[in-house]
Amino acid sequence: MRIRRLVTLLVGVNVLLIAIGWIVVPPPTTKPGSGLRVGLVFDIGGKNDKSFNEAAYRGLERARTELGVDVTYIEPSEGADRESALRTLAARGLDLVIGVGFIFGPDLEHLAAKFPAVKFAGIDYSPSEGVGTIANLAGLRFREHEGSFVVGAIAGMLTRTRTVGFVGGMKIPLIRKFEAGYEAGVLHTCPTCRVVSAYAGTEPKAFADPSLGEELAAAQYGQGADLIFHAAGNTGDGVFAAARERGLRAIGVDSDQYDNAPCCVVTSMVKAVDVAVVDIIKDVAAKRFRPGIHELGLAERGVGFIADERNRDLLPLEVVEQARVIAAQIVAGAIQVPDR
Repeated sequence: MRIRRLVTLLVGVNVLLIAIGWIVVPPPTTKPGSGLRVGLVFDIGGKNDKSFNEAAYRGLERARTELGVDVTYIEPSEGADRESALRTLAARGLDLVIGVGFIFGPDLEHLAAKFPAVKFAGIDYSPSEGVGTIANLAGLRFREHEGSFVVGAIAGMLTRTRTVGFVGGMKIPLIRKFEAGYEAGVLHTCPTCRVVSAYAGTEPKAFADPSLGEELAAAQYGQGADLIFHAAGNTGDGVFAAARERGLRAIGVDSDQYDNAPCCVVTSMVKAVDVAVVDIIKDVAAKRFRPGIHELGLAERGVGFIADERNRDLLPLEVVEQARVIAAQIVAGAIQVPDR
């Protein structure tokens, strides 16, 4: 009887509240990034490059859907002034502006000084000579040489000709990290193997030249390479084209590039650019932004390689298992990976 009286009483209270114009509404559920405004400027290739930029875009979209962040982005055309794109976003008073790619470094430093109330972050950012830590600028970097060592070890285990290739985009220290780690990984599992390397150029457009990528890859396949790893952005599409034409194999970079050439992409060395983007946005939302360099490697799951049901026929389980052992040895410090 007491329960029935209590229910009757509660119903009566609700009826009374509605009758006098009160509506009982549960408090709204807000997401941790609600009200935060984030802008991002892409590198050469744009958000649909199926590689580096696309990974950043995935992170931006995750922040929008999971955190409730208000996001905007700019895709500069080839040869466009990227500084003006960053400036446009900063001038709007956004909470965080992100530049995707090493090329943005000097512009981020300049604009961080001009807009001290705006937080900035650069993917693959390295401070210019003589520039120390800037209070509102964070650099999101990766130990690419570690992931490249692992896919190099895979290449050394898979090659039948004992010759493998590497195609880089712009010849800079960042891409040299990929090459150095890859070559060391190849020789770790195949000491008698040969690694042939080539770069597409010395300017940023070297990341956007698929025709040249195909030409460089064709030359390496012609030298006996039966597997090529590229770190060349859209230029890598030419590597995949050369592999398809010859029925040979390739290794993708930055994102899972299996769909670019399902016949031939045995794995991809992935960089968790999406995770880095989400994490820096979370830091700003939680007011725990830290300036300076944030670096991710195998230990932080910032780099790795793809092994799933899609590439299972190209990447045998025993090779995957050995690659994971090698990755664990790198994390433990048992294997030292060169970065140059």
